[in-house]
Amino acid sequence: MSTFELYFGLGKDHILDYTNGYDHILFVIVLCAVYVVRDWKKILILITSFTVGHSITLALATWKVIQFDATLIEFLIPLTIFVTAVANLFRSEASVERGHVQLNYLFALFFGLIHGLGFSNYLRELLGQQQNITVPLLAFNLGLEFGQIIVVAIFMVISFILIDLLTLNRRDWKMIISSAIAGMAFILMKDSSYLNS
Repeated sequence: MSTFELYFGLGKDHILDYTNGYDHILFVIVLCAVYVVRDWKKILILITSFTVGHSITLALATWKVIQFDATLIEFLIPLTIFVTAVANLFRSEASVERGHVQLNYLFALFFGLIHGLGFSNYLRELLGQQQNITVPLLAFNLGLEFGQIIVVAIFMVISFILIDLLTLNRRDWKMIISSAIAGMAFILMKDSSYLNS
């Protein structure tokens, strides 16, 4: 197995590991909660914006260009989830249906910067003392992107079944998903070692 394949698989598995990557899964889902299947192009842009954001800080932190307090990041990640979920709750349906959801692109890009710092400790442990980390870093990011696309595809299939086939109200679905995720994010923030240290 090549280095690229190894790190691509590790990135993919990291995002799909719901015991360790659940916070990133929650963020990706809440970003997509305002969309339906026909918005697939917007969703792809959204997920790619998130990947660009976390790729930047993942690279900078892995190369030790930036330093950060890991417990602060542990608090900030659920905060990004909470803010996005609450924004969904107050977003009007008219703005969603007209396509005025560019705020989510900004959330994806900016909050992706914070999530990248969360990935960096994991990646640094994997890399150990390797000198050339460009290929592993690229492969890991592409693996994360692929994993995120899988999560989004599963979520959008569920949305399609509930909204398009079973005619669940789109607003109700958005409210249910966003409320549930806001509650989980609040618990994660409350339990973070940053607040409890």
